[in-house]
Order: sequence, then C-alpha cells, then structure tokens
Amino acid sequence: MKARHIYLLLCLFVTTSVDSFNPLSYFYERCDSNWISFNAKGLQKDLDTRLFGQHIAKPLILKTVSGFMANDEPKKPLVLSLHGPSGTGKNFVTNLIARNIYKKGMDSSFVHLFIASFHFPHSSKIETYKSWLKQQIQGNVTQCERSMFIFDEMDQMHPGLIDVILPFLNYYNKIDGVSYRKAIFIFLSTDGAQIITRTALEFQKKGQNRNEIELKDLEKDISESVFNKNSKYQHVVQCLMALMEAKGLPQKQDVAERIARDMIYYPTFERIFSSTGCKTMNNRLLNVAI
Repeated sequence: MKARHIYLLLCLFVTTSVDSFNPLSYFYERCDSNWISFNAKGLQKDLDTRLFGQHIAKPLILKTVSGFMANDEPKKPLVLSLHGPSGTGKNFVTNLIARNIYKKGMDSSFVHLFIASFHFPHSSKIETYKSWLKQQIQGNVTQCERSMFIFDEMDQMHPGLIDVILPFLNYYNKIDGVSYRKAIFIFLSTDGAQIITRTALEFQKKGQNRNEIELKDLEKDISESVFNKNSKYQHVVQCLMALMEAKGLPQKQDVAERIARDMIYYPTFERIFSSTGCKTMNNRLLNVAI
C-alpha cells in the first residue's frame, strides 16, 4: 500500500509538471511575458555603463521607456525620436532598449527595422512601399501588441511613408479593430545634427563644459528643423484651402498664405519646409478671422 501511495504521488507530480510545461512557449518565441519582459534596472545599468557622452539622453530615455512599460493601459504608443550625427549612439541606444524588453533583443521576431535607403530606395515605387509598410505595421501589431518598429535614416524617408506611419502614433483606441497603444516606434535621424554640434561648440567657446548643455538649449532649434520638414510651403497653403472648403468657409488665398508664413520653418528665410505640416492647420484656421 505504501508503495502504491508513492507511485500515485509520483504520477501526480509528473502529470502536473507536464501540464505546466509548454514546449512551444519554451523553445519558440511568443508574445508573452516569457519572451517580453521589461528590465528597468538592466536598462539603467546599460545606459550608465555602456553609453557615454549622452548626459541629456540617458535620463530621458530611462524615464520615458520605464513609464511606458509600467503602464498597463497606455493612451498611445511609445514614440522616441533620436537625433544626432552618425556615430553618436542612436542605433546603440535602440539596441539597449530592445535587449531590456525582448529576451532575444534585436533578434526578436517582434522587433522590426526599416532603413530608408535599403527598404525604400526608389521614389517611383512609393505607392508600393506605402502599401507594404502599412501591412507590416498592421500585421505585426495584430500578432503582438508589444511590437517595436525602428525607422532609421528618417531624414531620407519619403513624406508619403511618414503619412502612412502617423495614424499609428496617435491616441486612437483602435484602427480597423487593432489597438496600437502598446507598440513602440523609434525614429533615428541625423536631422538636428548641425544644431547639436553648433551648440556644443558655443558652450566650448564660452569655456563651459558640454555636460552643462540642457535639453532646453536644444529643444526649440531642433524642433524647428525636424518635424515634418518635407511638408512643403505650397503644400501647407493647399492644405489650408482644402480645410476652408471643408468647413464651409470662403477660400481666401491671402489668408492661407498668411497662416503659412506664420508657421515655423527651417531654414526660416526660405520657408521651403514646414516644421508642423498640415496637422495643426485646423487649430490655426479657427484662430484666424476670415
């Protein structure tokens, strides 16, 4: 009898163990906590011990990523835009973030890298690229809500592709039945590099240490040179005219041009590229007496 009890106990133990072991989850990457789990202390250690000369970026990245990953119900996806000259650590930072979220780091099937010159080299094929990119984002987030999308060489990205990405970055609850609020989008660009370098040189000329540079010393100038810089001046005027028509307002070219002139551009004197594009046109139109 005693031997039977031991045998039954052993069978129960083995059965329980087999039930709790999922070979698919163990050997094949899945969108669950076994494969996706944020290591805040690991990211902090990596930033402190492996990333140098980035005293502004380090605390901002840690705070932003940690806050997002700790929120079970974020209102929008995490969007990071990293700017600077080549060789300053933009890709390296991205690798550090990925390795502290995904068990396989950059090799995870949930991390997706797009390089402008490699994936979208021909402007003549822009419509094909747009369709493919949209499918990539929708399909991968449908499979895993914690997907990460990295866009390198954003300064070379066709405006049409940026238009495809933008809807996924907003506060929408769902788009076509899919929520993108837990996804991560990281944009890498050399835009703003000259401003960062210029500011560092100015501090040096004044005898100040580069570590004294604060975010406020860079933020305004970079924002003027970066956001939606491919939205051309005439395109903004056309956008305003279309908004007037949609709202039943008289279409006045001079008003549209006046609003467009008041926007921030870089270079300012040329007004070739708008730094806010059409996204803020609605509010500006409402604030102008027509």
